[in-house]
Amino acid sequence: MLRDYLRKIVDKNNRGDAREESCYPVFKDLLDEYSTSIVKKKIHVTVLPKQTEAGNPDFRVWDGKQHVTGYVEAKVPTADNLDRIEHTEQLKRYLHTFPNLILTKFLEFRLYRNGVMTDKSHYR
Repeated sequence: MLRDYLRKIVDKNNRGDAREESCYPVFKDLLDEYSTSIVKKKIHVTVLPKQTEAGNPDFRVWDGKQHVTGYVEAKVPTADNLDRIEHTEQLKRYLHTFPNLILTKFLEFRLYRNGVMTDKSHYR
């Protein structure tokens, strides 16, 4: 699952004409496939959900009814450094508002719980 996802992201990025949004369907598919693989109840992933009080994160992960599991803020795979992005006003608002947030550039992932980074992974 992860190997296929990484291949697709790298292929899109290597074409040279992809924008951040070009990777959204591939990432959504990964989240859907992962949810199914761990035999949890089906999650719903909304790409470009409606605006929240903190702004417009790129993805919302929820149960399809009321309960929001978390949000994802994505940046283009060629983004220099997520450390710099952590200090932007946008991310500060998100970290203050959303108890579960993933910051990603599709090959690097950072999980924040209650504003604190609890895990990060990077794939090449």
